[in-house]
Amino acid sequence: MRLYRERLGVPTSWWLVTLACAALLGTPLWAGLSIAFAIAIYAILGAVCAVVLHLWGAATIEVTDTVMRAGSQVLPLSAVGEVAAMDAAQTRALRGPEANPAAYLLIRPYLPESVYVEVAGRPQQRPYWLIGTRSPSGLAAAIEDARRRGDGDRTWDDAHGDHAPKPGRSRRIEAARSRRGSNAR
Repeated sequence: MRLYRERLGVPTSWWLVTLACAALLGTPLWAGLSIAFAIAIYAILGAVCAVVLHLWGAATIEVTDTVMRAGSQVLPLSAVGEVAAMDAAQTRALRGPEANPAAYLLIRPYLPESVYVEVAGRPQQRPYWLIGTRSPSGLAAAIEDARRRGDGDRTWDDAHGDHAPKPGRSRRIEAARSRRGSNAR
């Protein structure tokens, strides 16, 4: 059962600015040519811009009873550790100076807030996910709700502690939280 779904579509203002830029770029391209060339150039530039914006905004976030999908990646909820909603300053810190190059980031410049999802056991290939969203508290709550529903059937064996989340808040979250009040840009 799907608990949460969000499409990271590009806002209308970006569409308007991009199409205005295409119109400005198209004007010198057809100057001195016939009106048929002008129409063709504007149509081609507008179509290319529309396809690029549509493909870029086609990424979705989905939480079901068993998995979380962000873009093309899938994470079983049994592998989710700590989950935290991040404000704009924390998101900037986690995708900038505090970022781990191995982390999975699904961020968009028009989404200033995000959700931090720790991968249990912190594997080297993907220690955490940072997912840009319009509703960080809603996404974090959906992940926690899905984890509570499926707590009884964890698929990994924690006998050796290799999948256990680290106790307490992670250093990255604490560093991001400490930047909330700073004047660093």
